[in-house]
Amino acid sequence: MKPELADSHAAPASCLNCNATVSGNYCHNCGQETRTHAPSLAEFAHEFIGHYVALEGRLWGTFTRLLFRPGALTNEYLAGRRKRYVEPLRLYLTLSILFFALLKFTHTEVINLGDDHPQVEEAAERAQAVGKERGSKILSKAKVKDSYGTVVALDDDMRARLPGLAERIDHFDSLPREAKSKALSDGFFHYGPYAMFALMPLFALYLKMLYLGSGRRYGEHLLFALHVSSFAFVMFAAIKISDHSFLNLVLLCWLVGYLPWAMKRVYGGGKLATVARWSVLMLAHGISLSLAIAGAMMAGAASGH
Repeated sequence: MKPELADSHAAPASCLNCNATVSGNYCHNCGQETRTHAPSLAEFAHEFIGHYVALEGRLWGTFTRLLFRPGALTNEYLAGRRKRYVEPLRLYLTLSILFFALLKFTHTEVINLGDDHPQVEEAAERAQAVGKERGSKILSKAKVKDSYGTVVALDDDMRARLPGLAERIDHFDSLPREAKSKALSDGFFHYGPYAMFALMPLFALYLKMLYLGSGRRYGEHLLFALHVSSFAFVMFAAIKISDHSFLNLVLLCWLVGYLPWAMKRVYGGGKLATVARWSVLMLAHGISLSLAIAGAMMAGAASGH
């Protein structure tokens, strides 16, 4: 028998991965096992089962606290017990992707501008005619409006400063209503996840302002924002999937009551103070969310998505 084969299971003097000097079964530098050999089927099965059980345990602990114990997951993370739970950012991104994928693949109608009307088509034709006669420039005091009173032409100054944007707006306005609805919906699905994620720092800023003097760092507020938003994605997805009116009512009530309960558990304070802060937070976040969604839709319409 060759010597190298006889010593194939002996621990080497240096790590085969990073070349650090080792003693024992694991490298102190990179963590790799010091004894390496051709893997067996039993080792593959052991590794897979161990990883699955560990992952299942992390998911179970994360979701039970996230869904049924408002604020508990945030408190666990702040207490330093982090390895046993899914990372906050990964949790948010995963649930966000799944939520928007659910909306898209269930053909959720985000916006419906209705059917085309002859009056609208005639107004669009008149607007195009006026634009051609005046070299695609409309006087600021002679804005063309459709039958609903919506301006369908830009003034001279705006066209001169942003010719590309003016062209895109004119193109969007010339589309039939069904195509407009599709363009806005595509914008929501394309830019919506980014817009929602961009709101997380703003949500944390609102919390920071509402809890001035609490000694909480901005990162703690951001952590709380990621957790409660992850919960919201799960609830909205459950409401979307469920077709039972009573169950939807229960889910909606839990969605509404979850945030003030979580705020009370994480930040403390009296009940009336928590409800007051929650009301201000919901008003500010509701306005921000509406603007973000509208911006995502308009960005999609302007970019052709």
